Amino acid sequence: MTDLMPVKYVRAAKAANPTGDPNFTVQQCMPGAIPEAECDPFLMCDEFGPTVSKGAHGDDTDEGFDVPWHPHHGMEILSYIVEGRGRHADSLGNRETFASPGFQWLSVGSGIEHAEGGGTPAGERTHGFQIWMRMPVANMEDDPRYGTVEPADIPTVQIDKGLVRVIAGALNGVMGPARFSVTVQMLEVELEPGAEWSYTVPDNMDNAIFYCFKGGATINRRETIKSQQCCRFDTSGARTALITAGGDGYRCMVFTGKMTKEKIIWHGPFVCSSRQNLESTFQKYNRGQFPPKRVSWDYKDVRQKPR
Repeated sequence: MTDLMPVKYVRAAKAANPTGDPNFTVQQCMPGAIPEAECDPFLMCDEFGPTVSKGAHGDDTDEGFDVPWHPHHGMEILSYIVEGRGRHADSLGNRETFASPGFQWLSVGSGIEHAEGGGTPAGERTHGFQIWMRMPVANMEDDPRYGTVEPADIPTVQIDKGLVRVIAGALNGVMGPARFSVTVQMLEVELEPGAEWSYTVPDNMDNAIFYCFKGGATINRRETIKSQQCCRFDTSGARTALITAGGDGYRCMVFTGKMTKEKIIWHGPFVCSSRQNLESTFQKYNRGQFPPKRVSWDYKDVRQKPR
């Protein structure tokens, strides 16, 4: 097995309360289990749910956002929903719900405000991921970009006894629809019990992390990974790993990318290039001058949205 990519470590995700609400707990593999310097170009991965929804709210209301209005700067965001319906509103005037498995991606740049959640009908389960990535410092003041992708628009790669949903980057020539300024490959892998899958890190990437959220697997016929655990690979030599699903199958997120190795300052929802830039961003937000790129109408009041 010396020709297979070694596992650096397998670690359990840690419980976190990213919004400060003690009733909203997530399983955080990055940076909870894998520190910031080691998950570059990724910053955070929070798994939320599965929880039972108390009721859905549509795009034509300002009520019922699970995560209310809040700002971001200088990062990339993926909200990936595996059960239920995603819901999103932002300072670019977007208001959308989308089915699962589906996602909404944001290349935040100079800044955005958004609100999320509350799209799943009552009694149905909501389960998904909030993933943050770095932005290259050179792109931190770019205008924000956004997209929503429904299940039918996520390309898939069929494998023996399973499939791979291609979210970002390419797999076997299939390109994912999410567009970020960092070099990443993001996949969702779903294997039947006993299925084998061979994964190879793309040539232009040097950091590879798996997060298992259902079932379990054996990696390279040696290491085991189970639900709510993550593993980080050593990509310095061999770059192919062999995954064998366990008796309950295996479902995981693949986070692979090119490390930026840039110095950043990260505090709360803002990622910046320097302490001065961070302080300036907070000052603009407190003065009501943030985000700099936004629609002309009050985007927090759906009644003001032009018809």
